[in-house]
Amino acid sequence: MTAIATTSNPEATAASVAAARRGRGVAVLVPCYNEAVTIEKVVRDFRAALPEAVVYVYDNNSTDGTAELAAAAGAVVRRESRQGKGNVTRSMFRDIEADIYLMVDGDDTYPAEAAGDLVAPIAANEADMTVGDRLSNGSYGDENDRPFHGFGNNLVRRLIRLLYGFSFEDVMTGYRAFSRAFVKTMPVMSGGFQIETEMSIWAVDRRWRVADVPIDYRDRPEGSESKLSTFGDGLLVLRAIASLFRDYRPMAFFGWLALVLALCGLAAGVPVVGEYLRSGFVTKLPSAVLAVAFELTAALSLTAGLILDTVAKSHRRQWELEVYRVMDEQVRR
Repeated sequence: MTAIATTSNPEATAASVAAARRGRGVAVLVPCYNEAVTIEKVVRDFRAALPEAVVYVYDNNSTDGTAELAAAAGAVVRRESRQGKGNVTRSMFRDIEADIYLMVDGDDTYPAEAAGDLVAPIAANEADMTVGDRLSNGSYGDENDRPFHGFGNNLVRRLIRLLYGFSFEDVMTGYRAFSRAFVKTMPVMSGGFQIETEMSIWAVDRRWRVADVPIDYRDRPEGSESKLSTFGDGLLVLRAIASLFRDYRPMAFFGWLALVLALCGLAAGVPVVGEYLRSGFVTKLPSAVLAVAFELTAALSLTAGLILDTVAKSHRRQWELEVYRVMDEQVRR
């Protein structure tokens, strides 16, 4: 029986939301790497918050007994040998069958008592992804002692707003809920901590309905260490943004590139043309060659954008049909 409201009947919707708040049809996905200090509490808390849900812990080559502790606490434990949160997420999305997916980090920084608020909009068919927002109520700034993490989050938010016109309250949060259609039609390409950025951009590009749910963030407990490299993973996130923008919006990406190249060509070529108009000769041959090269490259970039935009639209049409198939399959379950 599905936990998603499929009709406009208020009573049916209320029943679906109540069932989801108990965890019916919900899979709690917990990617883990060396979280022995916190994993037992995380599993127990989410089993208590969503008593009818199944808690899956995906162990990513932990060496501290995380998997054994999670199993003892009542989680279904599976293993992913390819290192990286993106690789774990890919396996979770492929393997797990559910109506609603709730993903949370295993470091005990996210409150289990907010789980019902995250799954409720999905169950009511009001959102396709809900985001556990740590920033708007100030809890992340109060608890987090890594200032560059906050700076990076704000930078990514601004870039997504600039490129896609959508403003997230919190892009890098690891606490989210998804509809089945979202999970089963998203191609996970990231290998590491870029996955949160990828999910956010995917949601915006595919016009999924996104809802922010404010939560109270708490910092890691004593003895628990973050696996995120502020600068190393930050650079990977920025590269992922550029790569996804190229893939999802090729006309915009290559169009802007063509404009920059064309302006460079004009900057190099205007003095050459001015000289020719004055004297009838071209003595700045290197500048003339450079200007022509810039303009030809600009034309090639624009052509590539037009071709890839057609390909991207074709992929989008195929994806829309796949969404219909997944949604129809869910109704039949």
